[in-house]
Amino acid sequence: MSSKAESARIEAEIAARLGQSIKRAEQALIARKSQALRPFDLTVPQYAALMVLSYSPGLSGAQLARACMVTPQTMATVLGNLKTKGLIRRDPSSVHKKVLVTELTRTGRAVLSEADAAARAVEDRLSAEFDREDQEQLRSLLERAIKVLSSEG
Repeated sequence: MSSKAESARIEAEIAARLGQSIKRAEQALIARKSQALRPFDLTVPQYAALMVLSYSPGLSGAQLARACMVTPQTMATVLGNLKTKGLIRRDPSSVHKKVLVTELTRTGRAVLSEADAAARAVEDRLSAEFDREDQEQLRSLLERAIKVLSSEG
């Protein structure tokens, strides 16, 4: 078998894997959101942290990491960058002095408002590709995938 034919066979085998399609869809979504957030000097993880904080002010770094599905180390970097940009403030917790609670600043709320409109436009473009029934089916299929991958066995 020629190396070109072998390469084509390998590519076809990889493309046939369901995980590959899921990963490609995720990467395409992140790439578009990154592009949409660039004018606001935000990364997707920074945007996610701001969004979570807008709904749940006062979370710790560990709580934010869980909510944003990143490691605590990544969240520490994200929060440091957001603080440097003046988008958040971090104060010691009244309950645990070693824990810092995080809240959006006025500037953070303003930037998030504009950035969210841009990120939402990306999601709206994706949603527009599917009718309501397709969207519900896609969500259901993805939830089934999450459930099976999250269960033991």
